[in-house]
Amino acid sequence: MLVFRWLILLALLATAVSFVLFAATSQPRFKRFGLQVLFGTLAAAFVFFAVLAFQSFN
Repeated sequence: MLVFRWLILLALLATAVSFVLFAATSQPRFKRFGLQVLFGTLAAAFVFFAVLAFQSFN
């Protein structure tokens, strides 16, 4: 669980760095990468918390 938290934090940090690079350079590849990482992170977090909730109900 601790490892998953760190992975989520690192992915969100990578997203923030990507958006800062996009703001600084105006290159759309940084925005596209940031959005892909953000959506992947949110999907992984949703699945993780769904599994966690399912385990607590059983």
